[in-house]
Order: sequence, then structure tokens, then C-alpha cells
Amino acid sequence: MSRRRPQLVPWRTAGRVSEGQKSADDVVREIGWVFNNETGETLDLAEFTNTGDHEIFAYLEAFQLRTDDLPKQTIVEIGSGIGRMTAGFSRAFAQVIACDLDAAFLERCRQTVAQFGEVSRLRTCHVADGRTLAISDGEADIAFSYITLQHCQHDDALSLVTEAARVTKPGGHIALNFRTWQPIDLALWPLGKLMRAMWRLPRVGPWLARRRLASRLGWQANRLSPDEVSRHLADLPYKFATRVIYHSPHRRLKARNDAELRTFEGVNRSHWWLIAERS
Repeated sequence: MSRRRPQLVPWRTAGRVSEGQKSADDVVREIGWVFNNETGETLDLAEFTNTGDHEIFAYLEAFQLRTDDLPKQTIVEIGSGIGRMTAGFSRAFAQVIACDLDAAFLERCRQTVAQFGEVSRLRTCHVADGRTLAISDGEADIAFSYITLQHCQHDDALSLVTEAARVTKPGGHIALNFRTWQPIDLALWPLGKLMRAMWRLPRVGPWLARRRLASRLGWQANRLSPDEVSRHLADLPYKFATRVIYHSPHRRLKARNDAELRTFEGVNRSHWWLIAERS
């Protein structure tokens, strides 16, 4: 990679850890919290993927993307990890293209889908540079990303927004999750920068990257507001027929002239979703 990205250290460390585990259940117990924040010695892959099933279908339903056409559609999942959601996607869609920056995760993802999904419908895409997808223009009916873009360097996250638009066909949708600014970020943001700096240290960094609290502080590498994403979309050659922003009902957003605002209880107060139809 041409630039150092310390916020990716926990993922690369987790990837190396996953390679050393004997079973998929061991992987979930050791690094599963990276993907869904659950811990425990009794966790197993079945439970892990089950949490993904509940979430993906709740989101598809809430965002009005769960249609009768799903069995004929292709979904691109940006940030698949070890397949928590990918397995469910592979059962619902004709094809799922799982994208991740860690090759070890993609191998574990394939194993997860083989056990709990339809592996014949799976294709993987290694995002080696952290910002571009080796996928042709207009391949996807849906480009989906959940709790991934907030862990990317700011410009990389916006590059992946561009890529999501590029790989989505006209009439298809992008469904992208972002984290925005909250008052608590006055403390969390400088702590996160400090943690990312410590990850650069040869001996301390790898150890810290395996600590849950340290990773949660350091891996949130950006905050993107609806205004900033809207400005980015305006500069793209890809246009959108509709845009809907979903946010928590416990958080107020000002009315916009470029997107409809809707609330959904399943959205974290610090998060928001953009659902946009390509024109």
C-alpha cells in the first residue's frame, strides 16, 4: 500500500490471528468482536451468522430493498469481514460479491458461506489498496456497506462511496452506513488519534490491536456528515434519481432539499444511512 493507514492495524492483526485458528468457531471467539462487538467463550459461527441474518433482512425491509427480485439480483458487500452478513446475502441474492481489504478474512468468509450460505453464489474481491473495487461498472443491483466506511481513512471512505456508485447499475441502489459527529467525539476523536499513533509502535502496536477497548477507540478513523457526502456525490459523474437518509428517531436532522429524511429504530444514534437509486 502506498500510504500508511494505522486505522487498519486491528483488521490486519485480526486477519493474521484468524489464519492461526483451527476452526471457524475459534475465529469467532478470538476476533468476532471486531465485526459485531460480541464477546464470550461460548460464541460459535452459527450464532455469529445468525446475528447477521437478523440485521440484513431488517435493513433491507426498512430501506424498501427487499423485493421479489432479490433472487435475480447481485449485491456488492463492501466490508464483508469473515462473512457474518455474507452468508445471509448469499441465500437471498443470485450473487454476492464480498469485498474486504484482508485476504485472510475473505478466505474465512468463503468458509462461512460454504457452511451457512450458498457458496456457489459467492465471489470475492480483495480491496488491496483500501479504496477501489476490482468490479466492473454497473455489475450490482445493490452496493451495501455497514459499519465499514467509518473505519477507513477519510479520503478512502469517499473513494469507496464513488466505487459503490460506479459498480451499481442504473435503477440499482447504494445502501451505505456512515458515522457522524456527536458531542462525545470531543473526547473520543483525540483519543482515537493517540491510539492510532501508538499502533505504529513495533512492539506495543500489535498487542494493542488485539485489545477490544483500544481497537474501538482507534479504528473509527473518520466522521462523515450528510452534508459532506452530499457534496461528494454532487461531483461524481454518476447521478441519482432518489436519495433517502435514514437516521435514529432519537436524533434530529434538519430538513434537506437533496434527500428525504426518514427514521428507523435500528439506526444507531451516531450513525446514518444513505439509500440512493442510480439514474
